[in-house]
Amino acid sequence: MKLSLFLLILIGHFCLFTCQLHEYHYVDQNKTWAEAQQHCRDEYTDLATVSSMADIERLRNINSEKIEIWIGLFSITGTNATSHWSLPGLQFNESQAKWNTNEPNGITSETCGAIEDIKKKEWLDMSCMDTSNFLCCNGSSSPKYYLGDKMTWFDAQRYCRKNHTDLISGPQLEELQKHNDVTANIIQLYDRTSVVNWNSLSSYKYIFIGLFRDAWTWSDGSSFSFRHWNLKYNSSSEKNNCTMVNEDGMWETRECNSKRSFFCYTDHVILINESRTWEEALYYCRHHHHDLVTITNLDDQRWVQEKTKNATTPYVWTGLRYTCTLGFWFWVSDEVVRYKNWASPEQVNECDMSGAMETGGEHKWVKINAEEKFNFICSK
Repeated sequence: MKLSLFLLILIGHFCLFTCQLHEYHYVDQNKTWAEAQQHCRDEYTDLATVSSMADIERLRNINSEKIEIWIGLFSITGTNATSHWSLPGLQFNESQAKWNTNEPNGITSETCGAIEDIKKKEWLDMSCMDTSNFLCCNGSSSPKYYLGDKMTWFDAQRYCRKNHTDLISGPQLEELQKHNDVTANIIQLYDRTSVVNWNSLSSYKYIFIGLFRDAWTWSDGSSFSFRHWNLKYNSSSEKNNCTMVNEDGMWETRECNSKRSFFCYTDHVILINESRTWEEALYYCRHHHHDLVTITNLDDQRWVQEKTKNATTPYVWTGLRYTCTLGFWFWVSDEVVRYKNWASPEQVNECDMSGAMETGGEHKWVKINAEEKFNFICSK
């Protein structure tokens, strides 16, 4: 590594506290949803976007008075519903959908996904308030699967998020359905007490999976599919088109013209749509913003990968750098690389390498020669 670059990295902008890629603000003013949206856009970034259970906890800690507060999720009457996976950060690909014949059938009350026979690999939609068995999943690499007792889809989602990772979604479901009778014994599916035989799954009428459809969108235009509805959620309501957090931290729909306080957020991440080398990107971020972005956990990963959807290059630079002298990867913000999302095993024997994120697919990290030119992500 060139001495000047090495010194530049050492003089990095360090965080004196745990850095957050977005920050929430409670505004104690009663406004309609549209008025709250305008206020947040004038004073901060936008009405609050919520992407994970970690965000839910942050909002609950702020909402000490346990009152109803607007967030940035809304719907437009007449807008077609789109499909999403329950697992945060996992984008739904319509071209890979496996709907059964005549499904989804357009019934507005049927917005949650299920499978009728796990070996047929076909999906159907059901009412979220029906009760059914369901499949949870733990982790994404070498996952384990768990079969739950009958619950509504929302109760099943809460159960999976509390006890495992989430309802089975996307690649996890595809991986499970690859197995046939010969290899099925390597997959263990559990209810609360006993092992469930693979072949016996066909005896269950329906099994909920982590698939749902809705017409809700975030005020800032982000595509996060995370939802945290309460038990009284009614997807077919034509009047309640805006979302608020209730005293228990759950979400409810309300008429947008009703007035209440609200959550705004400030975004501390920005995509730069210019193609530069890694060193040029580092100089740019430190001169115009704060630094090249640091990703310390899965929630950071999801927040950053959302920004990449508007990139014009196949990768975006991050603040990852490899030192040949010491033989390890590090963040230029001086954070230790604990959380990792590499596309392949780390190549520790290559110099002049920096870390970039894929702008499509699973948004994995890759090691690329620092002289390549890509868009990049700055922290603010």
